[in-house]
Amino acid sequence: MIGAVTFFFRIMRVIVSTIPDVLIFEPQVFGDDRGYFFESFRQDIVNQHIGDVLFVQDNESKSSYGVLRGLHFQKPPFTQSKLVRVIYGSVLDVAVDLRLGSPWYGHHVACVLDAERKNMLWVPKGFAHGFLVLSAEAVFAYKCDNYYTPSHDAGLLWNDPALGIDWRNPEEAIRVSGKDAIQPLFHSVDLFQYDDFRQEKLYPRVS
Repeated sequence: MIGAVTFFFRIMRVIVSTIPDVLIFEPQVFGDDRGYFFESFRQDIVNQHIGDVLFVQDNESKSSYGVLRGLHFQKPPFTQSKLVRVIYGSVLDVAVDLRLGSPWYGHHVACVLDAERKNMLWVPKGFAHGFLVLSAEAVFAYKCDNYYTPSHDAGLLWNDPALGIDWRNPEEAIRVSGKDAIQPLFHSVDLFQYDDFRQEKLYPRVS
């Protein structure tokens, strides 16, 4: 699910996915028998490859094998972009393009995030996001550029056939919340227009 364009930095690799607004960040990890060190966030790299992003909230969750959280988003005007990663364990992370008029409308990016590689996924506004835990347990963390607003919390049904997401687990082994079990279908969501949620419009590049 990863595209061919890759940018290399001394401490971070940036990969453009099959949906160009969705990016994968792979930090360089320096390790030896004492442990490891890596830079988990670089504002200058975010500015260069995404634009002027201001993160205002960090979230963390712990989940066991087979737990699926998603597919979630916030309605306008309280939309969120997220930079997500795994601190412990591994997950299958998914971002679905909800932007009407987008060349990738209804398509998704699926990426395994794990604590060993410490890779991260940029999930822009106008996308639904979810993840499935592949390891015995996983600790999941993410940065948001807008605050959580319960009144505008929304989602999609994780197994909507229209999305065609391969969760890589049998459906009977997947556990979701009561709320996520009754989320609406993809085609009922018409809140995002591509022209309003293009990344270059949301996040002007920092010179």
